[in-house]
Amino acid sequence: MNIPAVSIAAAKAALIEQYRSPVLRRRATMLWGTRGVGKSSIVRQLAEQFGVPLVDLRLTTIEPVDIRGAIYADDQLARTVWFPPEFLPTAEQPEGVLFLDELTAADQRLQISAYSLILDRKVGHYVLPDGWQVVAAGNASFHGAVSHDMGTALADRMFHFNVQTTIEAFLSHALQQGFAPEVMAYLKVRPDKLDDTQAQLAADHLVGASPRGWEDISNVLKSGLGEDARKLFVQGRIGAANAAEFFGVLRELQAAVDVLKLLAAQPGPDTAELLPRTLDGLYGMLYGLLAAADEPRTMSRALEIVEQWPDIRGSTPLPVREAQTLAMELLMQKSLERGLEATILDSPVYARYLKQRA
Repeated sequence: MNIPAVSIAAAKAALIEQYRSPVLRRRATMLWGTRGVGKSSIVRQLAEQFGVPLVDLRLTTIEPVDIRGAIYADDQLARTVWFPPEFLPTAEQPEGVLFLDELTAADQRLQISAYSLILDRKVGHYVLPDGWQVVAAGNASFHGAVSHDMGTALADRMFHFNVQTTIEAFLSHALQQGFAPEVMAYLKVRPDKLDDTQAQLAADHLVGASPRGWEDISNVLKSGLGEDARKLFVQGRIGAANAAEFFGVLRELQAAVDVLKLLAAQPGPDTAELLPRTLDGLYGMLYGLLAAADEPRTMSRALEIVEQWPDIRGSTPLPVREAQTLAMELLMQKSLERGLEATILDSPVYARYLKQRA
């Protein structure tokens, strides 16, 4: 694909800018990307951003007549005419977002009707109101999904974004959504496991890891399932090999990091004794503290613990300063979201950290 890859956050920002321009809004945009990357989510967020209606058409679940509408006989005109479907926007809804999801996987007869909306902003006698933005999404053949080729005539009528997952964007989303700390710690250390579509296709495996899959794994970990059931659900979502590696790291995290004990320990030697000694443990502690820091007391204590990270003495050199900087940034971000910024700004620990950074 001769389109540079962009993050999901960059694609969302571009769609927002496009919607702000009445001229650009009339040109459709196509989001290309592998499964679970977040294409549907950013289109929904686009509509929420402007407070406008969203018409979400999953094209693999409807028939061609569903878009074109039903035909009926008009006795007065002495001809047959088309009734447009009720879900398409009318003049009473002058602005909004029309999302044509799974465009490349749809039946080719259905694509003809969808293409009419994209190319001419109309189908049959129905005309899409000028204020509506059309966004389509789909997979290319190399993404391993069912996909029909898109002709150059259609491609030439749209903007195209090649959306790819970046670990930074995913972890930021995961933190905002309250994912299980173990998932975030694992992917921070093993970012290549965020999406293994190509390896999955090469090995002819049915399931593999994807951003959507890791969200499901987070829900499994937070659900309180028994160990055997949890293992089955994780294997059934990301595959046996991915699950084995994940559980190996999970056991190490559970053995190396006890966030509750850290929060209860006294600053100084008692805290230093509980600090992990491995890379997995370091990031497990980071995301565990982020999850726990949800009120002034735990936020203040998390700052004290992060300040002592240079005391970590691992068997191999660890990126302690890098992790410390990341932790401070994420704690500040969370404090701003929770209205706890005064807890950090008034903290002597944070003052010492800023002096040290300077």
